[in-house]
Amino acid sequence: MSVLVAITGRDNTKLMAQLQARLPAIRIEEWPDCLNVEDIDFVLAWNAPESMWAQLPNLKVVSSFGAGVDSIDLKQLAEHIDVVRIVDDQLAEDMAEYVLTHILAQKLRLNEYFIKQAQQCWKPKRAHSHKNVGILGFGELGKKCAQKLVENSFNVSAWAQSYKSSTNVHVYYGDQGLDEMLTHIDYLVCLLPLTNATRGIINKKLLEKLSPHAVVINVARGQHVVEQDLLTALNNESLRAATLDVFDQEPLKNDHPYWQHPKITLTPHCAALSDLNSVINQIVENIECLNEGSKLNNLVDRTKGY
Repeated sequence: MSVLVAITGRDNTKLMAQLQARLPAIRIEEWPDCLNVEDIDFVLAWNAPESMWAQLPNLKVVSSFGAGVDSIDLKQLAEHIDVVRIVDDQLAEDMAEYVLTHILAQKLRLNEYFIKQAQQCWKPKRAHSHKNVGILGFGELGKKCAQKLVENSFNVSAWAQSYKSSTNVHVYYGDQGLDEMLTHIDYLVCLLPLTNATRGIINKKLLEKLSPHAVVINVARGQHVVEQDLLTALNNESLRAATLDVFDQEPLKNDHPYWQHPKITLTPHCAALSDLNSVINQIVENIECLNEGSKLNNLVDRTKGY
C-alpha cells in the first residue's frame, strides 16, 4: 500500500513527516516524485494536476485536504473510487464566530467608523435595527452558524437544496423557497458547497431580490459570486455592503477592485482554518480503514458533490 500526497500551493514537508510517523509501515510519497504509481491506492489531494488521475491504475480512495471536494474533479475518477473529506468540529465553531462577528460589525456600522477615523470625522449614528439572517446552505457549518446567531437574538432562516427540519430556524428549499427567503432578510450568508448548481449563485438575478439595505457575506467559495454583478449592486446602491473571505483567485491580485472598495470588508480566507493535528488524525484513520477493509469516515456523495 502506498499513499500519495498531491497538494499544490503549499509546503507539505511537515504534513508528510507526521503522516509517515503515524504510519511507519506505509510508504508516503508526494506527486510527482513517486516510485511506482501502480502501488498507490490512497491519494490526499487539493488542486492536484488533472493529468495525474489517469496515471493511477489501482487508486481506491481520494481524500480531500479540506472540508469541501470542489478542488477535485470528480469526473476524472472511476466510479468505484471512494471520496472522503475532512470534518473539523472546531472549524465549525470558528466559522460561526466569524459570521456572527461580521454580521455584528455590519449592524454596528464598524466599517463606516474605520473610514471616518482615517478622515478624522466625528459623526455618530444609531446601529442598524436589522435582525434577519438568511443562510445559503444548511449542512454542518450552516447549522452551527445558525445556532450561534439564534443564541445572539437574530432571526435566522436557511435555504437548502432539499428539505431539512429545524426547531429554531425556518428552512426553505427549492427555487421557490429561495426566492421567498431572499425577500425578507437583512444579511445573506453563503455557506454552500461549490457544485455546478451553486457556481455563480450570487448573481444579478439573486441580488435584485434582496433589499437595498441587505449585506452579503461569502465564506464558502469565491466562485459562488459573480464579481461584476456584486460590484454593480454595491456601486448603484442596490446592496448596502459585502464581507468577503473567499475569492475566484487567491491571493487576491493587487489591482483587484475589491481592495479599495469602501463597501467591502475583505479578509484573506481566514474565517475557519483547519487544525493540522485534527486533519492528520482523520487522514490516518481513513488510511487504516482502507487497509483493514472497514467503512471509511466522512464519505462524500459523488452524485451531489458533498
